[in-house]
Amino acid sequence: MSGRRTRTLFHKILIANRGEIARRIARTARRLGYGVVAVYSDADAGALHVREADQAVRIGEAPPSQSYLNAEAIIDAAKSSGADAVHPGYGFLAENEGFAQACLDAGLIFIGPSPKAIAAMGNKARAKEIMLAAGVPCVPGYQGSDQSESTMLAEANRIGFPVMIKAAAGGGGRGMRLVTDATAFAGSLRSARSEAQSAFGDPAMILERAIINPRHIEIQVFGDCFGHAVHLGERDCSVQRRHQKLIEEAPSPAVSPELRARMGAVAVSALKALGYEGAGTLEFLLDTDGEFYFMEMNTRLQVEHPVTEAITGLDLVELQLRVAHGEPLGLQQDDIRLSGHAIEVRLCAEDAARDFMPQSGKIELWQSPDGVRVEHALESGVEISPFYDSMIAKIIASGATREQARSRLICALEQTAAFGLTTNQAFLMSCLRHPAFASGDATTAFVEKYRETLPGPRKPTPSEVALAALLLYVTNPYRPPWRGGRTLAATFPMPSRIELDGHIHDLEILRERDGGYVASLAGSDHGFEIDEVDRDSIRFRVNGVTQSAKFLRDRDRLFILHRGVTLSVHDLTLAGPGVATATGSDGKVRAAMTGRVVAILVKPGEIVSAGQAVMMLEAMKMEHVHTAPIAGIVSAIDVSEGEQVTIGKIAVEIEAAA
Repeated sequence: MSGRRTRTLFHKILIANRGEIARRIARTARRLGYGVVAVYSDADAGALHVREADQAVRIGEAPPSQSYLNAEAIIDAAKSSGADAVHPGYGFLAENEGFAQACLDAGLIFIGPSPKAIAAMGNKARAKEIMLAAGVPCVPGYQGSDQSESTMLAEANRIGFPVMIKAAAGGGGRGMRLVTDATAFAGSLRSARSEAQSAFGDPAMILERAIINPRHIEIQVFGDCFGHAVHLGERDCSVQRRHQKLIEEAPSPAVSPELRARMGAVAVSALKALGYEGAGTLEFLLDTDGEFYFMEMNTRLQVEHPVTEAITGLDLVELQLRVAHGEPLGLQQDDIRLSGHAIEVRLCAEDAARDFMPQSGKIELWQSPDGVRVEHALESGVEISPFYDSMIAKIIASGATREQARSRLICALEQTAAFGLTTNQAFLMSCLRHPAFASGDATTAFVEKYRETLPGPRKPTPSEVALAALLLYVTNPYRPPWRGGRTLAATFPMPSRIELDGHIHDLEILRERDGGYVASLAGSDHGFEIDEVDRDSIRFRVNGVTQSAKFLRDRDRLFILHRGVTLSVHDLTLAGPGVATATGSDGKVRAAMTGRVVAILVKPGEIVSAGQAVMMLEAMKMEHVHTAPIAGIVSAIDVSEGEQVTIGKIAVEIEAAA
């Protein structure tokens, strides 16, 4: 099924992607002597991957449909820049057989599998049929052509609830819903179809029996044009939210050498049956009895490929380029040795305390940790766009043992500064520290099962409030000067009012005659002795114990990283008395993030109940339901379907019921 044309040499590679994966591919391409061409949308005109490339070509406006999904513009960019090969990265057009074929038709080498292989595996329904024919165990389900709601419901009843609804043409958790009973099936099917149509241009669905609390195990495979195929072991991707991976590791703590050999042999057999060339990943569900079932095959490089590189010592992008060149893999299965352990986390611009709501905006300060691998395209001042995926960086730690890798990764996250917008940094640390993860027992139910013990909405501790007020005071260029062993504050405490992560606090700062500071809050005193204050860091002592924190001050705003927790502070000392006071619901439904309105679910004059869904907003490739804050009558709809709205925009207005 390879369908490959004769190989030719190539010298310059256009990377049809953006951000961290574009930089990752470019790094290996340059090491091997290839020229690198970047493409960019208007939102990415000044991005790192663009500035670092040998050449760069604009391909359209910010929305993906007008840029990174615009196959014609990308091929035109390859021609105009003199590129003779295209690497698709992951996402966007990486698994689009039409794009792969268009590259070949234009005389370009497509660095990936053949269009036929992509087509075979890109549709989940057809992929399951091929895998069943190849003897690969699959989850019982329905992948028929009759997509009517009545047929789908009948098939769901035949399979037995709970069932999974999945987009036939997609992946990455989009267009996927877990349905526990028949009453919720119709609504879940419509929602999944809408999301699939938006993400993949195809609303077709398949159904699968839901396997409860499985492991998500994937096998990395490679094939060449000479019929050779190998597997590079497994990755465990069980820690997920919304069916999207958050933490990946290799090897899996649940896979024995015998099970690895069995799963690997099945994956390699499937690869050979396809005549597959290049990098691929077969994804399986592993149940509690040690039985595994095929889910899907990704015909591209995976986001989490660095953990496999860490334990095999191989550069997977280099292998892709060599296979695309027509070279043999040069590896036999016995040559693959797994050494040590590696864990990766996906740092995302999202608010875990608000159901992982995507965030967009400026990163005021970015500082990556030392001693680990970090894949990113960030720098201080960069804008995180609402048009693309919420993942902004990958942090990968390795070690001789799993515990060593886990500990190193926690330390790395504690050192990572991403000031300016909310990330899942604290949530990731909590996951890594959780006893269930530490013991290697996490399944796909991990986040849901332990959600109450993982970070949610939190109130800042008194010591955090005191530190925030102290930092605002000592970094204030207009604070009273220290002369002759005293300041005005040494005689009179300085009042301070701050907003810290949505909470208002009133306190007093006193500088003592010995140079120390006391922050008084709600009747308790917090003493500090400052050793050093630099432009973006502070070293201080509390009760004789030296601590440090990173910070960024921007006028009356302050961001602090202390013990791995990022705090956002607003100085309200000189603000008017009405600032930041809480208000009750006014019946207005506001956009919770910048995004596109995909569905308005109510009409003017309609009676709604509190919590009823009234609007669907798409941001960072996911759909988000907005609900009525109160019961009442819809008095106005202020947006239209397809409209791009900014965060806080009033979308629906509801008058309270009499």
